[in-house]
Amino acid sequence: MTETLSERDGTRKPQRTYAALAADENREDYSLRFAAQSFRRWSPLVVATTALGGIAYLADFAIGASIVLSYGFTSGVLAILAAAVVIFVTGVPIARACATYGVDMDLLTRGAGFGYFGSTLTSLVYASFTVIFFSLEGSIMGQAFQLALGIPLPVGYLLATLIVLPFALYGMGAVAKMQTWTQPIWIAGLVLPFVVVLVREPGRFAEFATFGGIEGAGSGFSAVGFGFGMGIALSLIGQIGEQADYLRFMPAKTAENKRSWWAAVLAAGPGWVVLGAAKQIGGALLAFLALGAVGKTAALEPIAPYLEAVRPALGPAALTFAALFVVVSQIKINTTNAYSGSLSFANFFSRVLHRHPGRAWYVLVNCGIALALMEFGAFGFLNKILGFYSNVAIAWIGAVCADLVIAKPLDLSPRYIEFKRAYLHKINPVGFGAMLIASAVSIAAYFGAFGEYPAAFSPLLALVIAVVLVPVLAVATRGRYYLVRPNLVSGPEVDQDRTATHNCSVCGDAYELPDIADCANQGGAICSLCCTLDSSCHDMCRTAGPVSLPEPTFRSAG
Repeated sequence: MTETLSERDGTRKPQRTYAALAADENREDYSLRFAAQSFRRWSPLVVATTALGGIAYLADFAIGASIVLSYGFTSGVLAILAAAVVIFVTGVPIARACATYGVDMDLLTRGAGFGYFGSTLTSLVYASFTVIFFSLEGSIMGQAFQLALGIPLPVGYLLATLIVLPFALYGMGAVAKMQTWTQPIWIAGLVLPFVVVLVREPGRFAEFATFGGIEGAGSGFSAVGFGFGMGIALSLIGQIGEQADYLRFMPAKTAENKRSWWAAVLAAGPGWVVLGAAKQIGGALLAFLALGAVGKTAALEPIAPYLEAVRPALGPAALTFAALFVVVSQIKINTTNAYSGSLSFANFFSRVLHRHPGRAWYVLVNCGIALALMEFGAFGFLNKILGFYSNVAIAWIGAVCADLVIAKPLDLSPRYIEFKRAYLHKINPVGFGAMLIASAVSIAAYFGAFGEYPAAFSPLLALVIAVVLVPVLAVATRGRYYLVRPNLVSGPEVDQDRTATHNCSVCGDAYELPDIADCANQGGAICSLCCTLDSSCHDMCRTAGPVSLPEPTFRSAG
């Protein structure tokens, strides 16, 4: 990216020319910006289908198997269901906000109580979610390659990483096509093993319901087992961020599409966890059925239990079908992991380094870190990794959710999502402070500082603390850390068509009003990304007052 200012024939030339990858919105997908209305050309059904394609992961099978094999059927299944309820409830307001305002999880977090730099931490939290689950899913694909083709695991992990790059490097258009085309194969493969078990061994379902685990947990209810199991399942709460990365492309809600819009938002947003919980329980069932044949270690690897379940129906073709199902599933989910991870890394580094070479480069960063985790054997530490991570993730999601459902309706914070640097404080102690305190307390509890029961329920402790602290801190600070100054360009008081555009005085491109700020340093309009990347203005707009902009134009955003 170059930054020069030249004058020729009295015409001001753009000061910034974006690198080719960053300037190509067909790849970039407005990765650090508001998703322009002119770019949201997909129907609610297509957006929902694409978003739901990302929940094809088989880590659900492994997570459910790990929980139930460790804590027994009763405690394990109740833990999975309880976690699903929490994830669904917290996901509804987040999905609605991202679909309404055309922002991803990072931009939403900025305006929902964390501030401009405060959300850099959550960008890393979210990026770590995508990296962890990319490595887990890639490990599962590597296991499939080893079982079906005899490929050594290290080589299989590399292949599992490389195979998703062609899809993740391109944007929403390529991802939408891939998810749509592979959906029938994936659904057929998902349903088949349970149909086979139901037809051939229906009595095994009753046996499963009395299963007491393999670590002496017993078939009865254990509060400690329930708590720890719920904490593992709650590690998936960050998945709403991946759903939001697609939901930002929802078309505007109108009187004509209101029902389909809401159906798509609920299904593709929090609705993922309904199928997710079913897959966790289903994975536990398949692991239970295969336990005697493959042993404990292999029972936690989805490919082996799946193969044992479909072998009676498919015979010699079972291994090929099982491997195909695993590969299709992993391509679907790891494309999403790589895509979403690239957005988070791009958001983080653009603020820290004031540079943006393009989202595609951060796909490589995300995949490279995930590959390293695979090679170091991250799959073997599944429970510990997810149990620890859930404490931080749920504190973050709880704080954002509390701002949306408590602070905003009570006018403790602005009722809209402001994500642009020009209008935000660097750190908002409301959401950022609530997350830090909740995370610190729950992590201390997780490591046993307060005894056995708080350790088991540490993620719930994080959620409760975060939700309570947000309105308390909003009242204590009187909400003054949400906005550094009013947005007179596209704020809620501005009565203008939001699809109108201004040309950015830095890069020269046209962007819709929600992506534009008034810049005192430039003396005119500036787009949100150029505002982010400016390292010389020293935030002078916060003290210089508003800048009058010319009337916007009505042409397609660039």
